[in-house]
Amino acid sequence: MIEVKQVSKTFGTIEAVKQLSLKIHSQNVFGMLGTNGAGKSTLMRMMAGVLKPDEGEILIDNERVWDNPLVKKRFFYISDEQFFYPNATAFDMERFYSSYYMDFDGHRYAKLLGQFGLDGHRKIQTYSKGMKKQLSIVLGLCANVSYLFCDETFDGLDPVMRQGIKSLLAKEIDDRGFTLVIASHNLRELEDICDHIGLLHKGGVLLSRELSDLKCNLHKVQCVFAEHEEVSFYEKFRILQLEQRGRLISMTVRGEKEEIRGQMEALEPVYFEMLPLSLEEIFISETEVAGYDIKKLIL
Repeated sequence: MIEVKQVSKTFGTIEAVKQLSLKIHSQNVFGMLGTNGAGKSTLMRMMAGVLKPDEGEILIDNERVWDNPLVKKRFFYISDEQFFYPNATAFDMERFYSSYYMDFDGHRYAKLLGQFGLDGHRKIQTYSKGMKKQLSIVLGLCANVSYLFCDETFDGLDPVMRQGIKSLLAKEIDDRGFTLVIASHNLRELEDICDHIGLLHKGGVLLSRELSDLKCNLHKVQCVFAEHEEVSFYEKFRILQLEQRGRLISMTVRGEKEEIRGQMEALEPVYFEMLPLSLEEIFISETEVAGYDIKKLIL
């Protein structure tokens, strides 16, 4: 488990992270969302022991991360702009990382390089941005660590490669149950892979919830009533959003699905249906209740 306890980090007059607390459970896929400047990268660098918190502490498996080489062997950090030694090849980076990560799988590394079409003897500085991202992910997987930290993992990858990387990560999680933390500014990128979502805003956590919990208690209802009927929806349902276009009423409602269905049927509408909500719609509803416009926070 990763525990972030009242962590703060300031750069000059800029408060990048402010009194932030967070728990990330083991064998979980945690999606860390937020716009540029929300504090995602700073938090991830502190989790990786690259930056020292000004206040608070970060624990991995109940041990402090900062200045703790043994704990750092349990995770692999993929930054937004991954560092590679000048003139190094992919096989040079294998030798470097295998000297630190004792369980580095060289045989699998060579196999994955071939699958991704990456020339292990070619200098990495001649790779494209997408190829460097692929190489970073392959190195991280072959290090066989318990935790993998990825900052903007899918940035620079084409749609086909994004899906391929997601499938590879999902298989890895199924096979050995490691913990994956992904930071992104794009909500849609994380919807189909994450178990838990955290939304960062201005250096703090605006929302942190299990994805299953978010989805099971929120429902979209569309309905039409006879022209002469007036229904006090706010008295009958726990409504987060309500919009009316002509006679069509669209609501985002909190509660159990069957209970909402029964209440709607009792009102005898001309027409109604319950539709699944996308993760984006769920976040818009949740954050608007808290007084935020997520459309300005997440692309």
